Amino acid sequence: MAFGVIIIGDEILSGRRTDKHLPKIIELLKARGLALAWAEYVGDDPDKITATLARTFASGDIVFSTGGIGATPDDHTRQCAAKALGVPLELHPEAAVLIGERIREMQAAAGIPVDLDSPENQHRLNMGVFPCGASIIPNSYNKIPGFSVGDHHFVPGFPVMAWPMIEWILDTRYAHLHHQVPHEERSMFVFGLMESTLTPLMEKIETEFPSVRVFSLPSVGDPERGGVFARRHIDLGVKGEPEAVAAAFIKLREGAHLLGGDIVEPVAAPSDNK
Repeated sequence: MAFGVIIIGDEILSGRRTDKHLPKIIELLKARGLALAWAEYVGDDPDKITATLARTFASGDIVFSTGGIGATPDDHTRQCAAKALGVPLELHPEAAVLIGERIREMQAAAGIPVDLDSPENQHRLNMGVFPCGASIIPNSYNKIPGFSVGDHHFVPGFPVMAWPMIEWILDTRYAHLHHQVPHEERSMFVFGLMESTLTPLMEKIETEFPSVRVFSLPSVGDPERGGVFARRHIDLGVKGEPEAVAAAFIKLREGAHLLGGDIVEPVAAPSDNK
């Protein structure tokens, strides 16, 4: 099953906030022997959110969606999920209890008498209105839950809430998938060759080792990092089943050397996209 992520919010697309979810979700998956297959960014446009969710619901993928599940006018994710599924929205009974507990805690701390029937508190219950048939995702930060529908999991945009919720989903719903596929990655820096020169070699390696994927990450050089990183190079490597990776990497290194490449290895993959 492929893992995907949808990151929702105009603030990400406008640059008012920098997305932190994508690298964190990659990290959480990697720690469990899993990998992210795709990611999409969507603004606070109900039509676009609905169309995206309709497509991903049909994909069969495991999807994490961050943002837009609150109860303010710019939060549309709950409504769009229901529309994409063709089901009504309803107040989830467990969510209502948890939201009520949170209201009591907040008002007790402020010394305010608790009135769950006040317009403000009734509005807060909208945060527990989910597509019919949804289950809740517990929120250890403030009790306001997210929700799951099938293999789609909807969490808030706040990292302090979202990340523990995603971990909980991974460790309760998908523990059986952890570390199921052995995976290894090896790479080297190749200087003095163009990608076009290396392409036939890369194709040959993938043909000879079907369980391996070859990757090529060219860099124009980064003088600020210094050393080998300062020179124009290609980060060339293979990833996949460990035994096949070991054999394929030997062939890849030998091939790059025969083509006249200057090779430096082993190296970690660069942390930028230069």
